[in-house]
Amino acid sequence: MRKSRLTLSQKRVFLGLAFIAPWLFGFIFLFATPLIQSIRYSMSKLNVTTNELEYVGWSNFKFALFEDANFNRLLIEAVGEMAVNVPLILFFSLFSATLLNQKFFGRSFARAMFFLPVILASAAVSAAESAGLLNLLGDANIAEEMNSASGKFDTMSLMYMLLDAGVPTAFVDYLVSAVMRIYDIISSSGVQILIFLAALQSIPGAMYEVAKIEGATAYESFWKITFPMVSPLILTNIVYTIIDSFLQSKITQTVYKTAFDSLNFGLSAAMSWLYTLVIGIVLIVVGTVVSRKVFYQN
Repeated sequence: MRKSRLTLSQKRVFLGLAFIAPWLFGFIFLFATPLIQSIRYSMSKLNVTTNELEYVGWSNFKFALFEDANFNRLLIEAVGEMAVNVPLILFFSLFSATLLNQKFFGRSFARAMFFLPVILASAAVSAAESAGLLNLLGDANIAEEMNSASGKFDTMSLMYMLLDAGVPTAFVDYLVSAVMRIYDIISSSGVQILIFLAALQSIPGAMYEVAKIEGATAYESFWKITFPMVSPLILTNIVYTIIDSFLQSKITQTVYKTAFDSLNFGLSAAMSWLYTLVIGIVLIVVGTVVSRKVFYQN
């Protein structure tokens, strides 16, 4: 008897399962139990003294949505900040990756400088700073001076110049707010720049050579070759940036304080699930819209 060989589609299925196997095992053995426990907590009231859960149904969700004074406001602010920051971070990341993909002296150092804020924002560095291990590197007043330095930028001149040029007021306000938050944008773009760099380096150089022979300008080459070829990773960066922006919002701190300061673990779990639901809806809507414009090279 001949042994049945796997078809190409079956090989791809097994290859995909092999790639997701680490995540799958981690989800089952590390994440599934806390996930189920958080659902129980969201519909219960925890008695800290006796460590007993009292089932209260949907009352925690109702309190978070209709009685809590800050949750709805913080949730709306988080979605609004996400809608403003994500396009800015993506534009800056793609622009920076395009520049860093060029050949110039000190290119490796420049790439490291853009990724440095990601390292400095890591949990290990934050723990070392809170433990006082980084005090020798400088005073906290230096950081305050750096943050206040952005406020010294003459944004009024930029605003008047754009308005005199006929730029719409809403777009001017958007650009001015981007300039005022330039440090936050740079510090949140390290991973996205690396992803875009990987996408740019995977584009065959023959495409640009053919386009140049045909008389295409650099502008046309970008929109006809570069942008379509990196569009799959634009979707990846959008998803990553949305999740990252939500993780750093004020509502995350509110959920933490509700649990460990107020010891209201049931309300905190309900807020977490509402927050997760909003993030999921945003990701589904954005992913559905953007995926229709993504170009995949077969």
